[in-house]
Amino acid sequence: MPTPPFCATATPLAAPVSSSLHSLQRRRRLFQLGFFALFLLAPALDLLRFDLNEAQLWFLGQRWTLGIDDFRAGRISANEAALSILLRAFVPALLLIAGFLAVAWRYGRLYCGWLCPHFSIVETLNQTLHRASAKYSLWDRKSTPRADRAPQRRWWPLFLLGCLAFGFLWSITLLSYLLPPAELWSRLLSGNSTPNQARFLAVGTAVFTLEFALARHLFCRFGCAVGLFQSLAWMANPRGMVVAFERRQARDCRSCSTPVFPDGAACDGGCPMRLNARNIKRMMFSCVQCGQCLSACETSQAARSREPLLTWRVGADAVAETLRQRKAELAAERAGAASPEPEKS
Repeated sequence: MPTPPFCATATPLAAPVSSSLHSLQRRRRLFQLGFFALFLLAPALDLLRFDLNEAQLWFLGQRWTLGIDDFRAGRISANEAALSILLRAFVPALLLIAGFLAVAWRYGRLYCGWLCPHFSIVETLNQTLHRASAKYSLWDRKSTPRADRAPQRRWWPLFLLGCLAFGFLWSITLLSYLLPPAELWSRLLSGNSTPNQARFLAVGTAVFTLEFALARHLFCRFGCAVGLFQSLAWMANPRGMVVAFERRQARDCRSCSTPVFPDGAACDGGCPMRLNARNIKRMMFSCVQCGQCLSACETSQAARSREPLLTWRVGADAVAETLRQRKAELAAERAGAASPEPEKS
């Protein structure tokens, strides 16, 4: 089976417990941290931004022009202007979209789980809220059982402050993609922001703060167009990478636990998208391929000298897994239909 990008290979049980997938998570964190820094610094370094004042796109430190100004000045013909627009606008955009969807077609929402700055914040705030309340969302009715520590109220101010800080950071970063960052920051630090800048920062900070506090999971699952198109491409490919579950050893899930999730189903507790990792593919529409369910499963099973029950499958192995899932689903439906209904008194 081909090894998916960024993925670790299986490690024998004789090796340190969960060493391979712990290494996988460390690499994922490094990718997230690097891309987060790139997202913040790209406008200041002129790596990518559109200057509204000059109506000018900057890319990799260079002015990116389409030849329209040269055409207006009579330096190039209409045909040359059309060719320039085609080569410098449409072709790069199509190649970028095609490459992005090609990765999603085979590996799913890999960008979300490994690079997306928003998802990095979601995971950070998840852990902070979980320390404060043993919940991953303010909307959860029940706390997540955890044996390593009780909820600590001192984490609540940090969670709320984190939502506010990330909301402001998001607002000013997005604005720096449209206005010169040096001018924007100098005006902000001197308290001399223009009325439009001040309004954008105030409204943007409020909206993003509320989103991070109340709806960050909902946005990732249902509101993000980038994630949605990745999921659609992945769902259309039966050979796309999936999380496979060894159903023949499903009984081992009864004793599956980790110090953080002592009541079993450690893989469910480890999923930042609130998914059941053992579910069929169509129920895993928003899976971001972060591998945290695999890490939790390996940690739990290796502690009992057992092989992990969850693995990544891609290509023909993914097709076989999907067929097994459908067969198991049909068998469950038939068993439910065949069982007699309880008599009504």
